[in-house]
Amino acid sequence: MPMDSVGAVSGGGIRSIVKPVRDLIAHREMLGLLTKRDLKARYKDSVLGFLWVLARPLMQLAIYFIVLGNFLGAARGIPDFAIFIFTGLTMMGLFQEIAVGGTGSIIANSGLVKKVYVPREVFPLASTGAALFNFLVQLVILIIATILVGKPPLHVGLLYAIPALALVLVYGLAFALFFSAVNVYLRDMQYLVEVATMLLFWASPVVYSWQTVSQMVQTKWLVEVYTDNPLTLAVLGFQRAFWVAGDESAWPGDLLLRMLVALVIGAVLLIASHRLFLRLQGNFAQEL
Repeated sequence: MPMDSVGAVSGGGIRSIVKPVRDLIAHREMLGLLTKRDLKARYKDSVLGFLWVLARPLMQLAIYFIVLGNFLGAARGIPDFAIFIFTGLTMMGLFQEIAVGGTGSIIANSGLVKKVYVPREVFPLASTGAALFNFLVQLVILIIATILVGKPPLHVGLLYAIPALALVLVYGLAFALFFSAVNVYLRDMQYLVEVATMLLFWASPVVYSWQTVSQMVQTKWLVEVYTDNPLTLAVLGFQRAFWVAGDESAWPGDLLLRMLVALVIGAVLLIASHRLFLRLQGNFAQEL
């Protein structure tokens, strides 16, 4: 019987895309087990357990709200500043968890990679699943907060949450697949991704508004480049969805169209990252 090498991408066309997806579907139970294991391992022997999911974003919220919002005056002109901040933190936190966790996932599971055959994509996907769980917990807190301030997101802008979440998932997973494969051969990549995600955080309108950037930067094309950053679009979309106090604020023109274009580009990037992952994964066991 002819045998295919692990990760071999034979030929091209639709088969080279469908076969890996079918392999992942066949191993969906393994993916679920790895996701649960990742979540349990994070909070093993912890008294508070999954409550720690909230610790980091709430601490960040407190620091940014008090230091940037009040001491440095960033809250001026931004109504319901706490909701504004937490909305951006929720979106960027998801991206950072997917990208950073996914990048280190192959090395973190080196024992399984060397001993058992499963599609190697399940490891960054499991990290993505764990990140989504944390995101959902934070999203519930965000919704409760909007209700407490008397401005629940009961408006048509809530629909922006769908393409915003899709953008973070597509680009986050593309990053995770690409850098997790490269990280096996170049271990410094994980630290580089951590620095890059930190820079992307500050390059997105999380602790300051897009309106501030559009007013301060006089060069129009620079504002356009900044706005068309997929993470900027994702944060803006999530703000449109959950920051009801910002309904009267200025927003980029054709925001939904920009998000859809970025989503198409992201889908192409995801496919390309997956193809590279498939080509590199054949030597993972030897490198580990």
